[in-house]
Amino acid sequence: MSAVFNFKSVLVIVLLFICTCTFLRQQRPSMFREKKPGLLGLVYKASVIGTRLSPYVSLCCFIMA
Repeated sequence: MSAVFNFKSVLVIVLLFICTCTFLRQQRPSMFREKKPGLLGLVYKASVIGTRLSPYVSLCCFIMA
């Protein structure tokens, strides 16, 4: 079964994407700009979510584990 059709798998993918984007933003901050369209804009928004809501994201990762 694909991960798209399983709700638990979708949550894991979203959490991993947020955590990865936040980690990459800490390692290479020059790569992230606010006004980029498309996928890079989505990566920027995910990194902001991971930075601002880090206690909740870590709690969700702990629960999903």
